[in-house]
Amino acid sequence: MRVDLTAVRGLRFDDGTPVTAASGLAPLGDGWLVAQDDATAAAWQRPGGVLPVRLLPPVEGHDRFSEAAGTKSLKPDLETACPVEADGQEAVLLLGSGSTDRRMRGVLVTLDGDRPSVRAADLGPLYAAVADRLGVPAGQLNLEGASRAGDVLRWYQRGNLAAGVPSAGVEVPLADLVAVLLGRADPGSVRLGAVHVLDLGEVAGVGLAVTDAVALPDGRELLSAAAEDTPNAVDDGPVVATALVLADGGRVLDVAPVPEVEGRVVKVEGLALRGTDGDRVDLLAVVDADDPELPSPQVDLTVTLG
Repeated sequence: MRVDLTAVRGLRFDDGTPVTAASGLAPLGDGWLVAQDDATAAAWQRPGGVLPVRLLPPVEGHDRFSEAAGTKSLKPDLETACPVEADGQEAVLLLGSGSTDRRMRGVLVTLDGDRPSVRAADLGPLYAAVADRLGVPAGQLNLEGASRAGDVLRWYQRGNLAAGVPSAGVEVPLADLVAVLLGRADPGSVRLGAVHVLDLGEVAGVGLAVTDAVALPDGRELLSAAAEDTPNAVDDGPVVATALVLADGGRVLDVAPVPEVEGRVVKVEGLALRGTDGDRVDLLAVVDADDPELPSPQVDLTVTLG
């Protein structure tokens, strides 16, 4: 497998402010909804520009969060964006990482004509059940990616080999999750399916761990992975390498490095499928620069399977 980077652009809102800490993306209407893990708003990228979409109310008066401002612990940390349907209409499901109690919320974005409509819910009981199902110790839950395979969400724990936590995914019925966000079911009623544990290897002594995933038409998946040197699920650390992983359930089929951007290792945190042609897969990806002053890069990737 080979990964080629074909285009890079910085994401900014129409007023010039940067889209920061991009952590997931999914199609919405005629564009893409980009999650920011350091904010209460997403970015809706359309042919005519990039608009903010409020997802959650301010937290203690804050809409943006950073370590420098002393507000990082308040952030909702929305890490996952996945295309779904709600009452027969296209929608995007966004999910927090679950790494703290504040980060256990879900958001459903639908379209009312040309206007986004947002519903949010506290999913604490579901996160507790997922942690139990995956066998993740208290304080180490970090659900950073998901792919959609038919009517199932494959929801991925970003592992941390330094803490003895592997990358793993659990299957969740999408209809159950959407029903909770629509207020028709309790978070504790969501059924959990099969678990897949992934051994992604390591680079320079740092384990590769899942940051997002996208399903391919044949049922396999491409996972983005980062080797980030951090002792826990909350603190950032130096990223020594990033890769794409071809997987089939719990089997790792191939691993290939993601090219550097301007001589720098980039942490891909969101993947979306643009199309396939035989062994060629075209992806759209977003990068978390881990800097609140910099616009998140959006990159076009071409993957040659083989």
